[in-house]
Amino acid sequence: MKQELSNAFGKVYLTIDYVASHNWVYNNWVGYQTHAGIVDGANACLTHIARHRCPYLLNDNSLVIGPWDHAVEWIAQDWTPRAIAAGLTHFAHVVSPESFAALSAQAMHTSIGANFQMRIFGDLPEAQAWLRQAQQAVAAPL
Repeated sequence: MKQELSNAFGKVYLTIDYVASHNWVYNNWVGYQTHAGIVDGANACLTHIARHRCPYLLNDNSLVIGPWDHAVEWIAQDWTPRAIAAGLTHFAHVVSPESFAALSAQAMHTSIGANFQMRIFGDLPEAQAWLRQAQQAVAAPL
């Protein structure tokens, strides 16, 4: 079931959807992201991951405006361990390469280390292909 989160002005800043046909949670972040919005959105995403025991997250920041590095430490220290405990193993992060949000994504990637597999992509189809490839590798181990 799709969930939309809105900011104080009534604008949707995050849509979360468990896509059963692909077995991944899809987050579509839009606009400027506040620390409180990121915390609320990431926690809502975690609810979907846990509910479906879904190991795959497709996190789309291609429509995010500005940096969100004010939340990187919280993501690394608080959210990441809970996401792993909920079953997350693969995190595909889509960014616009020409945005400050891409720098925040890189900082996040550095901060979480090797806690789970995370890759940063410049477009959605490439991220989707990586998740499908990861799913196929799990389905047909060597």
